[in-house]
Amino acid sequence: MNQRKILIVDDELSVRKSLEEWFREDGFQVETAEDGEAALKKMLAGPYDIIIIDLKMPGMDGMTLQKRVREVDRDATIIILTAYASVETAVEALKQGAFDYLTKPVDPDDLSHVVQNALRQKELAEENLRLKEKVSELSLPTPIIGQSPKMQHVLDLLRTVAETDSTVVIRGESGTGKELIARAIHAQSRRRYFPIVAVNCGSIPETLLESELFGHEKGAFTGAQYRRKGKIELAHGGTLFLDEIGDISPKMQIDLLRVLETKRFTRLGGDQEVTSDFRLVCATNKDLEKLVEERAFREDLYYRINVFTIQLPPLRERAGDILPLARHFVQKYARAMAKPPMEFSPEAEAVMLAYRWPGNVRELENAVERAMVIGKGPTIQRSDLPLALDAESPDPKDLSLEALEKQHIERVLAQHNGNVTQSAQVLRIDRATLYHKIKRYGLRR
Repeated sequence: MNQRKILIVDDELSVRKSLEEWFREDGFQVETAEDGEAALKKMLAGPYDIIIIDLKMPGMDGMTLQKRVREVDRDATIIILTAYASVETAVEALKQGAFDYLTKPVDPDDLSHVVQNALRQKELAEENLRLKEKVSELSLPTPIIGQSPKMQHVLDLLRTVAETDSTVVIRGESGTGKELIARAIHAQSRRRYFPIVAVNCGSIPETLLESELFGHEKGAFTGAQYRRKGKIELAHGGTLFLDEIGDISPKMQIDLLRVLETKRFTRLGGDQEVTSDFRLVCATNKDLEKLVEERAFREDLYYRINVFTIQLPPLRERAGDILPLARHFVQKYARAMAKPPMEFSPEAEAVMLAYRWPGNVRELENAVERAMVIGKGPTIQRSDLPLALDAESPDPKDLSLEALEKQHIERVLAQHNGNVTQSAQVLRIDRATLYHKIKRYGLRR
């Protein structure tokens, strides 16, 4: 209690003295001010937990002081005292944010009770803020590694849409990190203090997917021995992530469309409607437009979910991110395996840069994990990587740094259709340097 400070503002000396004695006996730090100007000067020196203000004072009255206090400290807890009580002034004081309104002569026990309630509310608000900050720290998504122009564009889109409640469709090949992007959107949204619930629609049989999404009542089907909440209900307040949404059946598409339009549904075997406020983020590696043309995906559902699209580039189109990603995975698995971080040999780097990574980032992560398991010493060698990578590796007869650099520049130029500016950005060198190397190695633009 010694850390809690109270400021008493009253033009009557007897009131100030008596209140000061009462609260000092309760263990508070107490200061007093005879008018509004004196109170504001004291506030500039430091915040107070509770400010008790007399309504009728010469010069600046209590209502005006309350407004000025809010300008100095918007979190201050204010209690109004007055000998001239009226419904109008009480309502106005409370509308301006006063915690309570008491009439003089005030009973010390009543005032002490009001102050204790105010402090409990203040402590709860402070604890809530600390918990939100802790949740924000714990719910930070896996860092997104990507310095290439295409990934920077993805991150720009992510930051833009995260602040809204719009439905998002994340597209890209398998292994490009669609769920990682979905979790990043959630972590940067106003719903981040609620859960993100993920459902892989492609891995769950149709007969089970309905129960998985909507839940069921006891006895809804054989084996349903108790009520079970579905993923949609569990996502209330947060985000529902439906991965591989292009795989859901026509019936499920109808059911999902109704939920998206009404935010209401019934559990299997039930007749009571359940409401769930969630944000939808979808992902797919399929061509939804083609599925709509083939009548395999409902057109109305397509337009309902296709509000904002993020297209993830395959790893082969962001060659500049391959080595940073590989080093990130080394750090990740070094911690998991309690091993010191390892470096890549130039030959291993060349193999990774030459490979096209059909499995994208997931395949790269698996390759690094394997290398960390079988690798000996402080360096990951070419032989520690999967044999499949050797199919597109550079000629083992020429592994000089010059040959590796030539091959890497040639590959980056090819990925950017000979665009020197974009290639220079990926390579992190200026255009003049790149032009010099193109000429030196006889590379065709």
